[in-house]
Formats: sequence, C-alpha cells, structure tokens
Amino acid sequence: MEEYFFQCPHCWEQISMLVDVSQNHQKYIEDCEICCNPIQITTTIEHQEIVNFQAESIEQ
Repeated sequence: MEEYFFQCPHCWEQISMLVDVSQNHQKYIEDCEICCNPIQITTTIEHQEIVNFQAESIEQ
C-alpha cells in the first residue's frame, strides 16, 4: 500500500488515499473524507509504482 495525495474534484481540499500497488489497474468509487461526495478513482500501477492516478467527479 502506498499513500497518495490528491485534490478532491468537489471541495478542492487535498486528501490522501491508500493505493494498493500490487494491482496493475484499479477503478472504484470512494467518498471524499472532507465533503463526503463520491469520487471515481482510476489508477495504473507498473512495477509497484503509481504511474497514473485520476480522481474525477461522478456527478454530471
């Protein structure tokens, strides 16, 4: 697991999340720990390093 810091697409606060670097690709929904709005998280891992991390609002 690796801690990753990013900005919430809803409240713009910096938050952190633990990312499982043993999985090559992950896509899931997690609530912001500050504003509780849902965020779609997409990660790509290569050689147990985060090479792509996207945090997007799922609201249209």
